Amino acid sequence: MTTQDHSGVGSVPASWGVYTPQHDTLLLAQALGREHIGAGAAVLDVGTGAGALALVAARRGARVTAVDRAYRAVLATRLNARLARLSVEVLHGDLFGPVVGRRFDLVVSNPPYVPTPEAVLRRHRAAVAWDAGVDGRLLLDRICRRVHTSLRPGGVLLLVHSALCGIAPTLACLERSGLAARVTDRRLVPFGPVLRSRGAWLREQGLVDADEEKEELVIIRAERTR
Repeated sequence: MTTQDHSGVGSVPASWGVYTPQHDTLLLAQALGREHIGAGAAVLDVGTGAGALALVAARRGARVTAVDRAYRAVLATRLNARLARLSVEVLHGDLFGPVVGRRFDLVVSNPPYVPTPEAVLRRHRAAVAWDAGVDGRLLLDRICRRVHTSLRPGGVLLLVHSALCGIAPTLACLERSGLAARVTDRRLVPFGPVLRSRGAWLREQGLVDADEEKEELVIIRAERTR
């Protein structure tokens, strides 16, 4: 049960009611495809959703651990891995909590990053896949502050988010944690339903112009240097 992915990274797993892989997931999968992943490399997918990125890494021979705080996502990833006949360790928990004390060669993450009016946070469970506080950095900052504890020396983080959240704060936070960080990819994509529904609020916050209909996605690559 897969849908075809025309980005060249293979097939996209069924979502099973979890966040459906979109532009950000495919862009991150392409960045993952450029990384040298040796057989048996340890890869961590933080906030795995339906497991799309975990499966990309597993197909390349990596030893993959996937983490998500949503039970539905854990079940979806386990099912997709089983259907794909791939070995993926799937753990339930918040960010790096389930893997404390472990180190990885590569960490990938597509966390929630949509700037969110406070009233929207409680509307429905599906929104936990994208809602991320007024500035969109609710999980981003936590990842940037803690990821170095899960990386081996020379290990790499690949992170995707919207420029609406601010690119400079991400780079600065990663660098304070001892990582050498840079933007490797940028892509303009049309606003999806969530951003369109928040257009008036986003304009009030000064995050988008009156006639703006696209957002910029960025891939940030950060390497642990110490």
